[in-house]
Amino acid sequence: MKAIVTVIGRDKPGIIARVSTLLANNSINIEDISQTVMQGFFTMVMLVDVENSKLPFDEFVEAMKLLGEEIGVEIYTQHEDIFDAMHKV
Repeated sequence: MKAIVTVIGRDKPGIIARVSTLLANNSINIEDISQTVMQGFFTMVMLVDVENSKLPFDEFVEAMKLLGEEIGVEIYTQHEDIFDAMHKV
């Protein structure tokens, strides 16, 4: 089971470290990642494997949202089923 995690906000030290630490602490593997800074804005998109997660998916989504609030960025987490459904329409 996979999910897409999107992180957006003003660039500052530690964003990648905090996000990846939360993932690692919950046995969530980053399978692919794209990150850039555009005119002071940080953007990151990750494909993560949540199959072995220590958290149920809804708790994972909430934990990511709360982390975003804590570090001053927006973090959106979407299950892969959303993207699969869009391609079937």
